[in-house]
Amino acid sequence: MNILLAMVATFFWGTTYAVTQYTLDGWPPLLLGAIRALPAGLILLAIKPSLPKGYDWVVLLRLGAINIALFFGLLFIMAQTLPAAISAMGMIYVPVFAMFFHWLVLKKAPSKLQLFSALLLIILAWQLFDPQKVALNGVGLVAMLTAIGCIVIGSNLTQSLSNRIDWWTVLTWQLILGGALLTILASLQATAYPNQYINSLTNFSMLNMIGLFWLLLLNTAIAYGLYVWLLRRMTVVEFTFAGVTNPIAGILSGLVLMGESFNAEQYTLMAAIILTSLISPLVSNYQKNRANKAVNTSMPSLAD
Repeated sequence: MNILLAMVATFFWGTTYAVTQYTLDGWPPLLLGAIRALPAGLILLAIKPSLPKGYDWVVLLRLGAINIALFFGLLFIMAQTLPAAISAMGMIYVPVFAMFFHWLVLKKAPSKLQLFSALLLIILAWQLFDPQKVALNGVGLVAMLTAIGCIVIGSNLTQSLSNRIDWWTVLTWQLILGGALLTILASLQATAYPNQYINSLTNFSMLNMIGLFWLLLLNTAIAYGLYVWLLRRMTVVEFTFAGVTNPIAGILSGLVLMGESFNAEQYTLMAAIILTSLISPLVSNYQKNRANKAVNTSMPSLAD
């Protein structure tokens, strides 16, 4: 049951790009980020009230700036400039960037299997994102790479806080503080360049309302709430398996909502990337289960 719920959360995340393009085309990324983050954080705060203490405010503000304000802004730039399937496929490379970050910065060398999987994913990405095969927006690609970096850095900051700040407090207040920063930035941008904001708000439609409902409640409040709840009941490796629905959702929602289509070679590359991303966690989970069985077998029974 837990793995199914995790798949629901990651599936919602994978629909972000197509839903944004289909229902909120032309909306400023900063405004979308603010609307997605701040209300969701307030909803989570209402569900389970919490309050940071002392210096934790400074740390959470830094985390909110990277993990929410910068990341959400970049995420919606991707949604406005790249095909939904490509954006979702790009996010599958977060573990690769995290591996190299831990290797180069934290001096934690990856296993041979992790290194092999990462190199294979890079080769497949080189083929999928080849500009001679598919035309991609340069700004969107830079936003994608920077967004992945935000996830890696933000995850390390979050992990460093886990021992002294409750996970729910970290989640709730990074959304609130990051959303507040986005609101300030969006207000400044609206003052300097009002036309895009005026057009978006004056032509507000039921389709826009559905898109905002999807991003705010389903993609953020519910999906992030599920994420936090499930991490107490399943391992990170198990949650990684569920992450396979993220790119699948991106491909399907892009096809259904935006009419995105790719040739057989590109779909084959996407499938290969998804399967390759599962090699390392599948093997790790197998080795862990095998080790646990060996320990249980070697332990003397109470009847002996």
